[in-house]
Amino acid sequence: MTLNPTDVWEPSSDLRTPTGARLSDAARDHLWMHFTRHSTFEDPGDGGLGHAVPIITRGEGFRVWDDRGNEYLDGLAGLFVVNVGHGREEIAEAMAKQAKELAFFPLWSYAHPRAIELAERLAANAPGDLNRVFFTTGGGEAVETAWKLAKQYFKLTGRPTKHKVISRAVAYHGTPQGALSITGIPDAKIPFEPLVPGTFKVPNTNLYRAPENLRDDEKAFGQWAADRIAEAIEFEGPDTVAAVFLEPVQNSGGCFPPPPGYFERVREICDEYDVLLVSDETICAFGRIGSMFACTDFGYQPDIITTAKGITSGYAPLGLMVASDRLFEPFRKGTNYFAHGYTWGGHPVSCAAAMANLDVFEREGLNDHVKENAPVFRRTLEQLLDLPLVGDVRGAGFFYGIELVKDKETRETFDEEESERLLRGFLSKALFDAGIYCRADDRGDPVVQLSPPLTMGPAEFTEIERRLRSVLTEAEKHL
Repeated sequence: MTLNPTDVWEPSSDLRTPTGARLSDAARDHLWMHFTRHSTFEDPGDGGLGHAVPIITRGEGFRVWDDRGNEYLDGLAGLFVVNVGHGREEIAEAMAKQAKELAFFPLWSYAHPRAIELAERLAANAPGDLNRVFFTTGGGEAVETAWKLAKQYFKLTGRPTKHKVISRAVAYHGTPQGALSITGIPDAKIPFEPLVPGTFKVPNTNLYRAPENLRDDEKAFGQWAADRIAEAIEFEGPDTVAAVFLEPVQNSGGCFPPPPGYFERVREICDEYDVLLVSDETICAFGRIGSMFACTDFGYQPDIITTAKGITSGYAPLGLMVASDRLFEPFRKGTNYFAHGYTWGGHPVSCAAAMANLDVFEREGLNDHVKENAPVFRRTLEQLLDLPLVGDVRGAGFFYGIELVKDKETRETFDEEESERLLRGFLSKALFDAGIYCRADDRGDPVVQLSPPLTMGPAEFTEIERRLRSVLTEAEKHL
């Protein structure tokens, strides 16, 4: 969150660390936050804005509270994570019980009951023959794992030159060096280059920014976008391409759903060129779109699923790759093995959290709840299209992006300076002040993203729309 320099600094609450330091001061002096401009929190005399670090202290259901006691609607489920909502005691209790029984043991040539049970449960929910579960601690690690598997699989099956990966423009797939190479956001990559070679980008499925001759025909646009993948494979050489990494609904850029027929065509292309289709469902799995795995919602069969986040609803870190029996087959023989792993992958306490989390899904019918209420969520957010600033509302399930434009008629977007002033100079703080936690992002065109806990319903959708309307109306005065 970055504030307008004219904002008045307000001291934080008087909460203290065990050493007696004010909590916000200790955060400023010692905590290195992720994807954060720390100048925001420096003293104005040192060139900063002097704002206290926002500190969230408690959550319950779809609401969170800060250190001053202010209440907020969690419109982002933490970070596309807390699918069953905050404060689930049954998940905390399952974790505590497991920690007493077996706090830790690695999955390096050994197993433990929670990892076995969870792998079996996930395989039963995964489509087709995706029966092998490899645990990581997050989504970026899962993507890294999938690329390494694709490379080794083709080496073991006599096609050692197949190592390249195709992904989409503006797509985010993680921060490890390999996953970052697959990511399609130049500004996220430049500070860390040179990255892993062998990754290539194709157009995404942003219908709002599609070529003008395709905007009125979603299916034709989907075919066009999918055919760019075939074109890239041909250009690089089918004997060099190992995999295509795609999110069911692309996150970065503001929630691009797949046009009708898109994944059907992508599957045909991958089969034709013997290329693996990886469904990166770090965000989209576990009810975010409506089913346990979002590839089911859109009717395609991947060779690998990568995911994390909603598997535990954020109660403990856990990620995973689910691979097909075909990809595991070479590792069943002789001395072959996958020389890859993580100390914390499949942690017993995290697996216990995941099992309890999935119990909540089943007991409360959360997937069906999303399917029933997703049309209401869409209709409620689409009411914002009457605002001059709102150009597009798009997404699926409980996962939406609202694109902001300078001119609705021409779809003209904001330049870099205007976007900075709009998103970081006003919206980030204004949304928080309005009591809604969501995301103002410009990794593509400027958008506000929403991904609330799956327990929300029509009353909360209306409240989100009301708060967004108030802030976006006020934002007009800051342009």
